[in-house]
Amino acid sequence: MRILIISDIHANLTAFETVLEDAAKQWEYVWCLGDVVGYGPDPNESVELLKSLPHLCLAGNHDWAALGRLDIRTFNPDARKAVQWTRDTLTRDNTAYLDALPTTFVLGDYTLAHGSPREPVWEYILEPLIAALNFSHFETPYCLVGHTHQPAIYEYVSEQNEAESIQPIYRQQRQLNGRRQIINPGSVGQPRDANPEAAYAILDIETNVIEMRRVAYNIGAVQKRMRQYDLPERLIARLEHGW
Repeated sequence: MRILIISDIHANLTAFETVLEDAAKQWEYVWCLGDVVGYGPDPNESVELLKSLPHLCLAGNHDWAALGRLDIRTFNPDARKAVQWTRDTLTRDNTAYLDALPTTFVLGDYTLAHGSPREPVWEYILEPLIAALNFSHFETPYCLVGHTHQPAIYEYVSEQNEAESIQPIYRQQRQLNGRRQIINPGSVGQPRDANPEAAYAILDIETNVIEMRRVAYNIGAVQKRMRQYDLPERLIARLEHGW
């Protein structure tokens, strides 16, 4: 079975739709690693589109923030404003959908978490050291995470009890080699690796072949909607820069 792996849609319907168009007829099921809402102008539309697909989804920190499960005083002012707008905008049904999301899944050879297997909702895996510390917190060969908005692959080096970082190569199939790995597909709706293109991956869980991808989308259309809803200008500007 081929899986469409997505994460961090962040209420960016245009990016989400573009990913689905780019991956059309190449997958049978969706694994969403969390943060369906937050920051962007389309929280209900993004949840509804995801709900229309055969999928499973995890809870992310912005999903929890929209539910009031996190103290948003720890968020920066722009993020707090976006969270409050999202809370006020979500329908009752879509709020209930987010409220029911689990924080982890284990499916065959794959552990799924939003942040990390050690702290599923909040921890960022941004470097090999943090990745290395997380390998003892899952038992499967592979772990899929999101949260950082940066595509990444970390492979466990057992002899040194360390992890090494492997640079993703887009549009190229990669055979997972049996060594334990933590893989981040990047963000659909708000990339933060200086590349504004939406990021996602296709995984064949029978052959353990993964392909990480980027695709350009109409950023201007998203920015226009954000301004219509008076969302913070910094959040609007960052989409075109990928930070």
